[in-house]
Amino acid sequence: MPGGRLTQQERQQIALGLADGLAYAEIARRLDRPTSTVTREVMRNGGPGGYRADLAHRATEHRAHRRKQAAPRDPKAPAQTHGRDAEAVRAYEETFTTVLMQAGTPKMMARVLSCLYITDAGSLTATELVERLQVSPASISKAIAFLEGQGLVRRERDERRRERYVVDNDVWYQSMMASARGTAQLAETARQGVGILGPGTLAATRLENIARFVDFVSESIARAAEQAREVLYTKPETPSETTT
Repeated sequence: MPGGRLTQQERQQIALGLADGLAYAEIARRLDRPTSTVTREVMRNGGPGGYRADLAHRATEHRAHRRKQAAPRDPKAPAQTHGRDAEAVRAYEETFTTVLMQAGTPKMMARVLSCLYITDAGSLTATELVERLQVSPASISKAIAFLEGQGLVRRERDERRRERYVVDNDVWYQSMMASARGTAQLAETARQGVGILGPGTLAATRLENIARFVDFVSESIARAAEQAREVLYTKPETPSETTT
């Protein structure tokens, strides 16, 4: 059943697929499951190199049991607005976190970033993050310091002088431009090797080709980011705008 929990047999098939070097999408297709389900399952249970079907199954049962016990004692769980399904929101937050982890963001930092992005305000205090993620203040502080260093969040004071952590609309533009600059640096370094290894040699030609390729990619990223920047500031449509 695509919408139900993974069975132990399905987890064994996932483990076999990983051992055979199959992509998540192919494993998901064979199981008739969404790719995000397989991705989340693997990433939260050791990653592609450490996934074990039996351990994953026990860990899932343990988490389900713990959630069931904790459910009646969770008065601080954020209320859902706009008619949202709380369970669907929770599952989506896990999926978003998993994708961020796949992109290289450490787990706690990915959890904080995901939590911020799915709030309508796009900002939370340290206390709110602690309550929502059920982690220590130290964990939040460390995650925010990392995300700030990456330019992924910023701090501001609200009317009550509380420090809030904010995901800026422009952060993805800045992130893409930083990526383009980093890629351009790689091209420059590759070209330095051409002179050292001798123009016309196999090694130098390889590095020159890398530099040309990376230059093209870097310029394309920067150009696309500039052209699409305004998309990050698109406002939600009002009912009158959607009426024909």
